[in-house]
Amino acid sequence: MANLITIGRIALLFLTVALIYAGGVATIAICMALIAITFALDGFDGWVARRRNETSQFGAVFDIAGDRIVETVLWVAFADLGLIPIWVPFLVITRGTVVDALRSLSYAEGMTAFGERNMMRSALTRWLTAGRFMRALFGYAKAIGFVFLTGLEAYRHDDVTGSLIGEVYGLALVRWIGCAIVWLAVALTVARGVPVIVDAVALWGRPLQPAAKPDTPAGPERLPERRSPSAPSAP
Repeated sequence: MANLITIGRIALLFLTVALIYAGGVATIAICMALIAITFALDGFDGWVARRRNETSQFGAVFDIAGDRIVETVLWVAFADLGLIPIWVPFLVITRGTVVDALRSLSYAEGMTAFGERNMMRSALTRWLTAGRFMRALFGYAKAIGFVFLTGLEAYRHDDVTGSLIGEVYGLALVRWIGCAIVWLAVALTVARGVPVIVDAVALWGRPLQPAAKPDTPAGPERLPERRSPSAPSAP
């Protein structure tokens, strides 16, 4: 069920992006709510996985992959619409590719993205990538930032005059706060990726270690849990 929710998030994402490109102010206003729902489902699938005892390594990896798709598609779409510089999605894609590639090394050794057996070696990395506050801040910054950019696209349409979006986005303070949140999301994307890369340096050149098996002295390995509703984003 949790994996189906992740698939539903991705389908909803592409539908929303298509409506942003094709719709007018009223349609794009609806898209703002759809993007908020897309991010809310990120926490909901984790709750469902734990509630139904469906936590698994595949589910954890698939959940992160879903996050990557959502973030990458939205960054690219808003860059294509001219709302953010093109280097932002370039940076996000590069960062995500490097981090996920390094994380695959830990998977090969039986580690997980989160949980007890992870590749995080420093307190700074744990705080930035696994700390409840930072994960929540990152998730909400992205969600609010993307919702803001969606409304900003509607604000550029000719039929915005007299609409609620026109009145709200007509305030310079609203636009300033919204842009600040968008850049906060970009900054956190970089800040949360650097410690993961630094910690992974310790794995470079080390012989590959096989994952622990349930019948080894190390004992059975706990499967990674999907993220909690209050922590809606992966590093």
